[in-house]
Amino acid sequence: MTEANDRILGVLGGMGPLASAHFMLRLTLLTPATRDQEHIPTVLWSDPRIPDRIAGRAGTGPDPLPWFLRGIDGLRQAGCGAIAVPCNTAHAWHDEMAAGGLPILHIVDAAAADLDTLRLGSRRIGVMGTVPTLQLRLYQDRLSALGWDCIQPTEEEMQRLVLPAIAQVKVNRMAGAYAPLVEAVNNLASRGAAAVVLGCTEIPLGILAGPQEALRVPVVDTIDSLARASIRWARPG
Repeated sequence: MTEANDRILGVLGGMGPLASAHFMLRLTLLTPATRDQEHIPTVLWSDPRIPDRIAGRAGTGPDPLPWFLRGIDGLRQAGCGAIAVPCNTAHAWHDEMAAGGLPILHIVDAAAADLDTLRLGSRRIGVMGTVPTLQLRLYQDRLSALGWDCIQPTEEEMQRLVLPAIAQVKVNRMAGAYAPLVEAVNNLASRGAAAVVLGCTEIPLGILAGPQEALRVPVVDTIDSLARASIRWARPG
């Protein structure tokens, strides 16, 4: 096994804190290593004080960008060579975050790479996420450019299933989030989705709270996708 190189990964987190902690767990579990020294050097900047991304994007709350840039500067000073952001909505500011020159690994590109590995028979996929993530078309536009036909939950499904489930995860009630999220995934499957991208880092946490056999199609866990992209960055070739 090759030793980990000197590339240090930065993680801009706290959005929410559980998603950041879960990302760190998945990064560790997905890294092929047989001893401590073979893992990826990582610095986590977890700041739950970062203003709400949804309100910030809508102009109804403080702009989180200065907080993002503060975290990025701290990670740069810690010697990080690239940054993973385990928060989908934060990627609405991807270009602004990357303007300083430090690479920001894009979570949608990471999800696209995982979609390709599924070798699906259809190019129609479902995309789930927060209302701003879907309205901003963070996933739909980027994936459509790669040839994917994206569908998403209806407004009724968002209000009845997806948003209440995300709120449950935010208060650490994963069990209460499981059933509505599975129903939302399976509804997309019934409309022709061959797989569903979980475009909110809280959604996989809820889906993992129960048996995966209840899902009618494969799901792409964007936390895992970003962790795999981070490993590819840290160990090129």
